[in-house]
Amino acid sequence: MSTTSSHSSNPGLPQPEQSFDVSLSDGVSLQVRRYGIGKGPCLLITHGNGFAIDGYRVFWQPLLEQFELALFDMRNHGRTAPSGADGHNYQQLARDIGSVQAALRSHLAPGQKLVGVFHSASSRSALKHAVQMGGVWDALILFDPPSVPPRGHALYDAMHAFEMRLVEFACGRPDRFDSAEGMVSYYQASRACSRWQPQAIEDMGLAVVRPGSAVEGGGWVLSCQRELEASIYLAALTLDLWPSASLVKCPVKLIGADPELKGNPPTGVANQALAREHGYAYEFVPQTGHLLQVERPQECREAMLAFLRQQGVV
Repeated sequence: MSTTSSHSSNPGLPQPEQSFDVSLSDGVSLQVRRYGIGKGPCLLITHGNGFAIDGYRVFWQPLLEQFELALFDMRNHGRTAPSGADGHNYQQLARDIGSVQAALRSHLAPGQKLVGVFHSASSRSALKHAVQMGGVWDALILFDPPSVPPRGHALYDAMHAFEMRLVEFACGRPDRFDSAEGMVSYYQASRACSRWQPQAIEDMGLAVVRPGSAVEGGGWVLSCQRELEASIYLAALTLDLWPSASLVKCPVKLIGADPELKGNPPTGVANQALAREHGYAYEFVPQTGHLLQVERPQECREAMLAFLRQQGVV
């Protein structure tokens, strides 16, 4: 069992109007932070594997002009206290999303609409929750889920190679720093982050580390242990989740990385294929990679808002 942590090393973040803890089905606890309570439909937003929601501030903060926001970090990520390898799998992550959704609904005003906004691994978890556990939203927005098609599909080998590269990357990257700014410097030097907004590099670097415990030798460590991050990349290959949009009992849109951008990971092409083959509303954001929300946040917001207007959510 873990307890909720409210740690943040970034004093520039807006302060929530309300926070509440959610007890997940296996006893782990995480915290939901609410901003702009009652302003409009509520967007429940979380992050991708190895990241943290505070790092996506360039995407979500401008949405406060029109929406209530509810933000949370997935287990073993960001501000959520570490809980170890037990439960760190897609089945439990999908259940976690259901637990957070149910707890948040109990805090919303009668009739207030609730939209799920997810990225990467959390998008896959939310899709699993919707398809296999009956999760229903007023709308569901999935930013570039790492959709792995069935073995034998033309894109399977590319996605398999991509996930295996990520496993190797996660296991080999630095996981201990002398200061919270150490991860900021790492992102600044990384070619993979070259299209990120400068503010996002700072926010994400500060969001994905926490003070190390005495057992961990102090200093600053990755909030998501690198081996846990790697386990989710590996699990994507056996998740067997390439479903028809008709199985999602609510409006859903895939917003992908640019499938035509040279050197891009195959997630953009895979999501385009999933949409074409299985009937999803779909749009890609030109000149973006897998971290599209921190590369071109305005365009990502516009793609999401167009769908929400179409569905009558706003």
